[in-house]
Amino acid sequence: QVQLVESGGGLVQAGGSLRLSCVASGRYSTFSSYAMGWFRQAPGKEREFVAAINWSGSNTYYADSVKGRFTISRDDAKTTIYLEMKNLKSEDTAVYYCAEKYASGTYTNDNNYRAWGQGTQVTVSA
Repeated sequence: QVQLVESGGGLVQAGGSLRLSCVASGRYSTFSSYAMGWFRQAPGKEREFVAAINWSGSNTYYADSVKGRFTISRDDAKTTIYLEMKNLKSEDTAVYYCAEKYASGTYTNDNNYRAWGQGTQVTVSA
């Protein structure tokens, strides 16, 4: 089982930028075989899809709310995925989680993911 650890969150003003990282350990040899995703959960709200990247990095997927502002990428040599976030808004405030997609369903459904990290807090002040 892979273990995922997120980092890079923090407090930023609206319009600012952050880069989140998610490092995988425990199963290095197959990291590049899996798609990966970022989700977020704001207080009192359901966890929602943010972005995903397929196993090769050739395809990326984004929620409409972050399209054009967020960029997901992966570095298989470092068993790490990233989420570059620009032009942050107060509504981006949430705990951000990464996970490994193991099932063949849609990228946006969190039931198709496993090995959730502990999350990293992103707070955007107005």
